[in-house]
Amino acid sequence: MFEYKRKSESELSSETRNSSSQSSMSSESCSSFSRLSFELLPTSRTNPENLSLKPHRSSDFAYSAIRSVTFARKTGLTFRDFRLLRHIGSGDIGTVYLCRLADVDEKCCYAMKVVDKEVLVMKNKVHRAEMEKKILKMLDHPFLPTLYAEFEASNFSCIVMEYCSGGDLHSLRHKQPQKRFSLNSARFYAAEVLVALEYLHMLGIIYRDLKPENVLVRSDGHIMLSDFDLSLCSDAIPAVESPSSSPDPMPPQNQSCNRPQPTRLGRLFRRLLRSKKIETLTQSKPFFVAEPVAARSRSFVGTHEYVSPEVASGGSHGNAVDWWSFGIFIYEMIYGRTPFAAPSNELTLRNIVKKPLAFPTHSSSSLLEHHARDLISGLLNKDPNARLGSKRGAADVKTHPFFKALNFALIRSVTPPEVPGLRRQSTASYYQAKSEEQSTAFDFF
Repeated sequence: MFEYKRKSESELSSETRNSSSQSSMSSESCSSFSRLSFELLPTSRTNPENLSLKPHRSSDFAYSAIRSVTFARKTGLTFRDFRLLRHIGSGDIGTVYLCRLADVDEKCCYAMKVVDKEVLVMKNKVHRAEMEKKILKMLDHPFLPTLYAEFEASNFSCIVMEYCSGGDLHSLRHKQPQKRFSLNSARFYAAEVLVALEYLHMLGIIYRDLKPENVLVRSDGHIMLSDFDLSLCSDAIPAVESPSSSPDPMPPQNQSCNRPQPTRLGRLFRRLLRSKKIETLTQSKPFFVAEPVAARSRSFVGTHEYVSPEVASGGSHGNAVDWWSFGIFIYEMIYGRTPFAAPSNELTLRNIVKKPLAFPTHSSSSLLEHHARDLISGLLNKDPNARLGSKRGAADVKTHPFFKALNFALIRSVTPPEVPGLRRQSTASYYQAKSEEQSTAFDFF
C-alpha cells in the first residue's frame, strides 16, 4: 500500500502561519493526552541492559542523560519518566511528540513515537511497527536514529528517539532560492544519505522509503534518515574487493626442468617488473562491498514519485529500488521537482515506467551539474540489473565524479550548508534587539 505524504506549497505556508497557535496549545493538549491515555494504566519498562553503548553518541548530552536516568532507575524507564511538550508529527502508523525527561535538570529534548496497537490491528499494519522497532535496535550510525527507550502503556507502544530540530529536507528546500538547493549543498546531503544507505545495506536492510520528507536535519546541520516501517530486512555479506589482476603464467611442472635459467640481467629485469606490479596493485585501492543483491519482494510500497519502475509495474524488486530513489532524491534537490511527477498518481506511475528521463534545460551550466546529470542518469536506469549501484552498491556510486574530492570517511566533520542551531540563535537575537515577537519557526520530527 502506498503512502503519500508530500505537502503542497500552500500547506507548508499554512503550517508556518499556524505554528504559533499550535505552540500555545501544546502544553494543554499534551497534558490532556497524558491524563486520558496513560495515567494509572499498567506499563512495561525499558530494561537497562537493552540500552547498549553507542560509540558515536559518546559526546551526546541527550544520550548521556538517558543512560544516567535508565541505570539510576534500575528497573528501567516508563512513560511517566517523560514529560510531553507538544505534538510534532503524525505518520501512517503513529504520532510523534516532543518530550523531555521528567524531574531532570537537563533540558534535552526527545521524540516519542506513540503507536496505538488496536488501530494497527484494524489496519493490518502490526508487522510494520514491529519491523521499525527491530531495525531501530540494530542501528548505530551518525546519520541514523538512535533508539533511547521503548515501553508499553495499555494498548500503546512507545519508542523514544533523538529529536531533530532542523526539520526535514523537503521543508528546507522550500526555503531556498527558487525552492532548490545549490549543487554543492545537494552534493553534501546526497553524500550523507549515501553513507547512511551503505550502512543499511551492509546490515541487509533495504530502506524503500527514501524521500526528502524522511531526511531530517539535526541541530548541527547533518542529516538523519527516519521512518523504517516500510523497510525490508534480508541478508548481505560484506566483503572487501580489490581490482583483479592477471598473475604471471606459471609453466607446467613437467616443463620447468627444460626452461633455460635466466641470466643476471634477466633476473634484474624480472625483479623490476615484479616491483612495478606490486606498486600498481598498492595504488589501486580496495573497495568495500555490502549489498543485499539476493533480496526480493513483491510488496507495493513507497511514495508515488519515488517508486522504481519495477515497483510501479507490479513486479518483484530488490536492493536496486533504493538506488532509483536516490537518483530521484538528487534530482529533486537540484531541480526543485521530481522528474516523473504528473497530475495524478496513476499518470505518475505510468511516466515512471514509460517516460524517458529529461532535465529542465538541454545543457548543463557547469561541469559539476554535468556530473550530477550523469550520476542521476545512471541511477534512474529503468532496468534494475543495469542500474548504478545494483551490483556493488555504494562502492560504485561513491566513485562517480560528482563526489570527487569528497572524503566520505570524514563527511561527518564537514560543515553543513545550513546549521539550524546557529540560524535559530541569530534569529532570536535579532528579534530580542528589535523587542519584537520571537520567531515562530516550527520544528518537525
